[in-house]
Amino acid sequence: MNNTERLLYGAAVEGNVPSMLRLLEEDRLALHRVVSGCFKETPLHVAAMLGHVEFVKEILTRNPEMARELDSRRSSPLHLAAAKGHIEVVKLLLLTNPEISLSQDWEGRSPAHLAVIKGHIQVIKKLVQVKPEAARVKIRSESMLHLCVRHYQDEALQWLVEMMGDDHEFMNSKDDHGSTVLHLAAAYRQVE
Repeated sequence: MNNTERLLYGAAVEGNVPSMLRLLEEDRLALHRVVSGCFKETPLHVAAMLGHVEFVKEILTRNPEMARELDSRRSSPLHLAAAKGHIEVVKLLLLTNPEISLSQDWEGRSPAHLAVIKGHIQVIKKLVQVKPEAARVKIRSESMLHLCVRHYQDEALQWLVEMMGDDHEFMNSKDDHGSTVLHLAAAYRQVE
């Protein structure tokens, strides 16, 4: 990693847009080199994870393809923003490339799965609004409903049931052990 790239990562950590712009003035290819390099994550991953909205916006303006880049765990910047509940960053990334909402990391988790696990309701709503099929992506045959129960995310469960309640296949889907959401809720003693 050269000095410009190191400084670019530092600017991403701080969310320092003026610093990034100065660096890109000096080296217009820095963002493209970072993508083609063997780095664990891009400056966009860093900024998305930390919720630096303006920094994310500037990167996406200059290099929208970076939204599709995966880190060493096969997570996109959207995975990281969704896991942290950074709704404004999530919106920007979805505007740039809505298809990334269906991508899965090395554990098979989509951005929506991470939002459910962490209980970020607004993020879940936005992901499903932009890409309704995001609600159907399963992880090891567990639906988002299973994840809600397993991670005690009652509000997310309630919202998903209201949204998908007419879809009997979704509501009655089974995990690898043949358990429906109701079976799992009973096992976890979640009676509501």
